[in-house]
Amino acid sequence: MAYSATPDNPLTPAPVKKADIERFYQRLREANPAPTTELNYATPFQLLIAVILSAQATDVGVNKATDRLFPVAPTPATMLALGIEGLTEYIKTIGLYRTKAKNVIATCAILLEQHGGEVPEDRAALEALPGVGRKTANVVLNTAFGHPTIAVDTHIFRLGNRTGIAPGKTVLDVENKLLKVTPKEFMKDAHHWLILHGRYVCKARKPECARCVVVDLCSFKGKTL
Repeated sequence: MAYSATPDNPLTPAPVKKADIERFYQRLREANPAPTTELNYATPFQLLIAVILSAQATDVGVNKATDRLFPVAPTPATMLALGIEGLTEYIKTIGLYRTKAKNVIATCAILLEQHGGEVPEDRAALEALPGVGRKTANVVLNTAFGHPTIAVDTHIFRLGNRTGIAPGKTVLDVENKLLKVTPKEFMKDAHHWLILHGRYVCKARKPECARCVVVDLCSFKGKTL
């Protein structure tokens, strides 16, 4: 992870108060009332595939590949028909493309055989798909189906620790704390607000605190003002 808070780390912030967490989300909502993923997709299936492909890759890079792929193979059946080699031609610009091609084709086969070609709206069923872990399942459940889940990636892990809103030593720690402290009214969009804030403002190497809308609510001791 890019940032890890520990009790011995002098930059470890104090936990943010409940009232300030609510204000934290209010400001993120005011700045971006309708946040969403930056991955291009038209269906839950396409979102699932895009998220699988996004592991250790940028959304921009994934979109370049899927903008070519999805018009040709928009469904599990049409993507399965490409086969591993055919799919590889569309995604070879993405990191780990060989492994991802195998996982995507295997996932398409399972969707057709076990789920009638539909993406299951169930965590256990999603995590049983090749290439799908907890984070990917959370993204699909939240973005495609509106479940109040928070997928913790490197950006959200860093943000939870750095700001003090949800400090934790593991991804699951941060996820569980975010689920506990995030007010219900913000749960549906919390994932997107946090990831976008971490990606574009609270950056790994040098957070841009001078233009941060929640800078006064953040407990980070190394603010760059």
